[in-house]
Amino acid sequence: MVSAGTIHGRILKGKTAFMTGKLKIHNPLRALYEEAELPQVIRRSLNFILIGNICGALHGIICGGGTTAMVGLATSMGANDLTFALLAAIPQAAALMQIPFSMLVNRTHKRKKYMLTIGLFSRALWILFGLIPFVVPRGTTVNYQLFTLLFLLGISSCCGAVINPCWFPWLSDLSPDRIRSRWLSVRDVIMSVINILAGLGIAFLLDHLPPETKYVIIFILGGTIGMMDMISFGFCKEVFSTPPQKLKFLQVIGGILKNKPFMHFMIFWTVWCFTANMSGTYMSPYSMNVMGLNFTQIMVFGTVASCVSAIFTVQRWGKALYHFGSRNVMLVSCIGAAVTPAFYLLSSPGNIWPTLLHNFFGAMFWCGANLSANNMQLSISAPETRPSYIAVFSCVTALAGVTLGSLSAGGLLRVFEASGIFTGWFDRYKMLFLLATVLRLGSTLLLVPRMENDRDATPKDLLRAIFRIKKK
Repeated sequence: MVSAGTIHGRILKGKTAFMTGKLKIHNPLRALYEEAELPQVIRRSLNFILIGNICGALHGIICGGGTTAMVGLATSMGANDLTFALLAAIPQAAALMQIPFSMLVNRTHKRKKYMLTIGLFSRALWILFGLIPFVVPRGTTVNYQLFTLLFLLGISSCCGAVINPCWFPWLSDLSPDRIRSRWLSVRDVIMSVINILAGLGIAFLLDHLPPETKYVIIFILGGTIGMMDMISFGFCKEVFSTPPQKLKFLQVIGGILKNKPFMHFMIFWTVWCFTANMSGTYMSPYSMNVMGLNFTQIMVFGTVASCVSAIFTVQRWGKALYHFGSRNVMLVSCIGAAVTPAFYLLSSPGNIWPTLLHNFFGAMFWCGANLSANNMQLSISAPETRPSYIAVFSCVTALAGVTLGSLSAGGLLRVFEASGIFTGWFDRYKMLFLLATVLRLGSTLLLVPRMENDRDATPKDLLRAIFRIKKK
């Protein structure tokens, strides 16, 4: 037991340290920078990338095909199941533009220029979304408002395709491999805390602003924050691990096809994105339009719950990556994430628990899966053509995974509705969620064990560490 005198002495010591300016607050990023012995200019650049990522995450809460604000805006314009599928699919289909953009980045090494022109324009377009109902008539035979919404989304997504081939390789060139996964985990914790506060604020605005002006205000805010994301990269030093090179498309594709670890990973992540978006595309519309939850409930029991969960788990996954390897983290986290859509099988009107449980427990595993995916992309891609690797990876997973998954789900919902079988408690959406759960779990167990691991460890070693079981 610690005596009262000892406690009093510690308090006085803390006060003295604070008054004299010698009190040290633990800064995990500074510790990583010192471990890697990074020069000040690189530390500053990584900090601005962090600021950009935070602004990008805040932009993503508001702006995007499946956000609460977009679902609400589209619903007010008369959107149906097919519209929601297109809202999710268009940004992913635009990922095709990443391939020519990546070739351009490899050839010119002008990442900063493209981020501050094309990328900035893509974010600025979001300011216009909330104005659509005021300047575009709905129409009788054709819904011109929805057409304009989808058109602007397509233009913004095509221009925004330049961002990924620029910033992700940029981060790889700035951060050494031995600290990258831990840097990303610290970043995710910071972003989760900020996302909680932002999510609550956005939900409050959506529920309390006047209906006729709330989307104008929300999307002006989202577009402005997105522009700040791009501007942050203007303060980063451009560092390149390889000289500029003019690449031939077929040559790049041939190199990627020969890279077996990368191909195995890309095939799995494509299947994973397909199965994830079968259910994920329709969870927010289902929660809002069928379960009857309002914006605040969806944000609190969705975004906020997942952020709180991520805060307490993401750094643990980052350490697990470092000790046990990407494949093991991918296997365990994807198994956990695969079963969480099944919570929606318990849904009923006004019941918040399925949304809360899905997002809280799901985020415990999603953050591990995403961290391992990001680490794999950078570690098993060829440094000299990394922007092209990332672009091809994004295109394949976006088109064959996210887009096809969202559109397939929309088609299945129509088939289920036409069959007349799925009515009452077990409706067509629950059938879709059940199917997605089975496919996600099956693809994980079948494909992940075949991938190579970057550490001499097994999934059992990771599970023993998680549950603190001593090895016999």
